[in-house]
Parts: sequence; C-alpha cells; structure tokens
Amino acid sequence: MNKKVFLVVLGVFLLSGVIYTFFQLKEVTISKDNESSTKVSKIDNKSSRQRNEYRTGDLILAVNQHNLKKVNLIVNTPYYKIDELDSNRNTPLNLAVHNNDVQIAKVLINKGADINLQNDMKDSPYLYAGAEGRTEILREMLKNSQPDLSKHNRYGGNALIPAAEKGHIDNVKLLLDYGQENINYQNNFGYTALIEVVGLRENNQIYQDITRILLQHGADQSITDNSGRTAADYAMQKNSIEILNILNKFH
Repeated sequence: MNKKVFLVVLGVFLLSGVIYTFFQLKEVTISKDNESSTKVSKIDNKSSRQRNEYRTGDLILAVNQHNLKKVNLIVNTPYYKIDELDSNRNTPLNLAVHNNDVQIAKVLINKGADINLQNDMKDSPYLYAGAEGRTEILREMLKNSQPDLSKHNRYGGNALIPAAEKGHIDNVKLLLDYGQENINYQNNFGYTALIEVVGLRENNQIYQDITRILLQHGADQSITDNSGRTAADYAMQKNSIEILNILNKFH
C-alpha cells in the first residue's frame, strides 16, 4: 500500500471514530434529558397528588384532633382553603382558639387565617381569644393580623369588655397596651368595661386591680348604662368600698 492510500484509509478511520463518538455522546445526552424529564414528571405528579390528597373538612378534622403535624401539612398544600367552615360556621382558627391550642393557632395565624370571621354565635377568633383569656393566642393575633373593630360579640361588645368582666387581667393589659380597642365602648346594655367590672363582678383583688388599670388608661366613669347608672352608682349599691375608693382617686 502506497503512502497516499494509507493516509486516505487512516483519515476515513479517524473520521469514523469521531462520528461514532459524536453519536454516542448525543445518545447519552438524550438519555439524560429523558431521565431529567422523567424526574420532573414524577415531581409534578407528586405535587399534583399532594394538592389532591386533602379534601374540604380535613383541616377542621386535624384541628379538632389536635394534630399539629397534619395541620402543618395541610396548610402548606397549594390551594387549600384555610378558612373553611364547619356546620356552625367555625373556621379552623376559631376551633383552635376554642380549644386553646396555642401551637396550631399560631400556625394558622402565620399562614394568614382570618381572625375576624364570626361563627353562628358571633364569636370570631379575635373576640373569643379576648373574652376567654387566650392571652398567648391573642398576642400572636395582634402581632400578625388586624382586628376588625367594627365586629362585635352577640351582646354587642368588643374584646375588652368581656376580658375585663371575666377577670382576664393579662388580656386587659394586652388590649390596652395595643391601644386599638375603645376603652369606653358600650355594648347593647350600655355597659363599658368599667361598668361591667364594678357592676357585675365581686369586690375582690383581681377586680380592684382591673378597675385601677382601666382608670389609668382613661376609662370614663361618668358614662351611664341603659339603666342610667354609672360605675360609682353600682359600687355604692353593692357597698364595694375598696372599688369606690379607687374610683374616687381618679375623679
């Protein structure tokens, strides 16, 4: 074989090797692309299954079961309605507040649950937390949400009035410190927080302290209720000497 023929054969051989290598690499690339597509498809299918895994009512059930892990899974599922309602128009957050389930309530609040939706009894998560001494939950609401002060309980009251009347002094302090509630707001009976504390409750230390706190924050003791009586009138009627003395100090 002469030199020229040898060089031609060698060239063909090398070119064949290059072509073979090119197609091998292309095949590997296609294989990897298909593998990636398969992985993406699996992830999409998993996400789709996750979206469809939970049905309406599952969050309410998880809250009532105090199942924090499941609550976390559901609220992180795309498109799930966090403010779904039960047969009494309770939202999951309303139920968590009623249960005094602090951890679940915090999860729901931080996921944007509405603190103002009222159930059939006109209790909203915010109003109920205020009235029933759910101080830690109430604090979380005030930090992360905005109370709708135009919404009132079934007696026409705000969050402060029942908090004071039921002796929840930490809630009273918290609500007054945030300064959103009207301290002189009157409910359907004409009661302010001050009138309810003095007129409806005992003359003991907790209510003496709450009376003092309300007055320190500007409670107006000249306001009369629907019967025409002031807080001082009730104190005299009940012979609540200690509370009457506190009222007189702030006259």
